[in-house]
Amino acid sequence: MGKFFDSILEQHKAFIEKQKMFFVGSAPLSANGHINLSPKGMDSFRVFPDNRVAYMDIVGSGNETSAHLLENGRITFMFCAFEGSPNILRLYGHGYTVLPGDAEWQELSAHFKLVLATRQIIVADIYKVQTSCGFSVPYYSYTGERDHAQKWAENKGEAGLETYKT
Repeated sequence: MGKFFDSILEQHKAFIEKQKMFFVGSAPLSANGHINLSPKGMDSFRVFPDNRVAYMDIVGSGNETSAHLLENGRITFMFCAFEGSPNILRLYGHGYTVLPGDAEWQELSAHFKLVLATRQIIVADIYKVQTSCGFSVPYYSYTGERDHAQKWAENKGEAGLETYKT
């Protein structure tokens, strides 16, 4: 049975920091739009005081999360234990996008190892935390990060990435 919390507790933060992958979910208000669910990796997620979190987002196949946040601010993060004790942790929040040049960029970006493909930082204020059993989540072994995104970005170069983003 799931348990709900009004804040990110220290044990939640410790669990989050151990995970190599997380998922981001967002959706438009329109019934015609589709739900976006994206897996994320790298060392890209941070937990800050006062129930605030952020992740470094890199250029990829789309920018739906940012578009959905502009429309309605709703965002959900999910972390699953793929090794050790079974556990699933969800963070429900209201988020927004911080772009290079925005007032918060300097402060937030200092918490990440930025890569060439860094597009933005997604920030969310968390209003609800849920844990659940994760009994049916299979075991997986972490063997490393893929380098495809970095190689793709290097091949594009800074100018090519800017063109791609527009």
